[in-house]
Amino acid sequence: MTDLHPQAAGLLKAMEEQGAPSIAESTLADARAMSGMLKTMLGDGPEVGDVRVVKVPVDGAELDAVVYEPSEAPVGLIVYSHGGGFSCGAPQDFDAMYRKLVVASGCRLISLDYRLSPEHPFPVGLNDAYEGLLWAAENLADGLPIIVAGDSSGANFAAVAAIRARDNDGPKLAYQVLIYPVTDHDFSRGSYQEHGDSGLFVGRADMEWYWDHYTKDEGERNSPEASPIRTESLAGLPPALILIDEFDPLRDEGRAYVERLEAAGVPVTVDYVADQLHGFFVMVNVMESADQAVERVGAAVKDAVAG
Repeated sequence: MTDLHPQAAGLLKAMEEQGAPSIAESTLADARAMSGMLKTMLGDGPEVGDVRVVKVPVDGAELDAVVYEPSEAPVGLIVYSHGGGFSCGAPQDFDAMYRKLVVASGCRLISLDYRLSPEHPFPVGLNDAYEGLLWAAENLADGLPIIVAGDSSGANFAAVAAIRARDNDGPKLAYQVLIYPVTDHDFSRGSYQEHGDSGLFVGRADMEWYWDHYTKDEGERNSPEASPIRTESLAGLPPALILIDEFDPLRDEGRAYVERLEAAGVPVTVDYVADQLHGFFVMVNVMESADQAVERVGAAVKDAVAG
């Protein structure tokens, strides 16, 4: 097996030397504070055509979302849900990554907000993300191909949103982009045995912490709306790009989702990163692997909508 990328290993070492606690050892407030520091850590992204905040109405609330315009006429609309274990993060935290993805893809992008657990447990955040997709399709698509996307727990929302769109006759999606997605709540897979307790950004205890904040109810966890890999049929879903990284407890559920999609006849492109860990994708300007991965994803989206 390839070694962990030196930049990732160096970041883990620095965190260890600083005595940074794991997510599972943190209070909810501290975990959210760590997520909120990302924007400062990542720095500035490239110039884009325009950035604006819009209000997205959802059931019981009105949420801010950030819209990024490319410098040229957009070739598609990316509707993106950020990661954060269902309980952390905000659209503005990942500004640099979104800017790079807009430049690489040539797409308009909306970074959705959603209400966080445990204050708003399953399925509130998911519903917010799907309602955000519906709003974006009506108000921002302008006839453009629509791509639903997300990373980690945001990829869980994106995957379920694609299934809901299929089952509810819309919106019509051209592509789905799932970055190291949460597709199940099963902690017994081999990647959890390999990487669940190896001192990475996200381990088994951290994922248990996230799931406990999202829902402790076993019936809800087994629901396809929480664990999309348990959906009876994945046929008829849009083509998918799924990024999987090796040093990741979620690696095998990502692979299993790929297998389910392929078995259902859905075209799937796998972007496998052999030397990186869960969470790296958003760390543009900090990890060269992140910059490269965002470039690849953007190029894949551009090719998908051009075809």
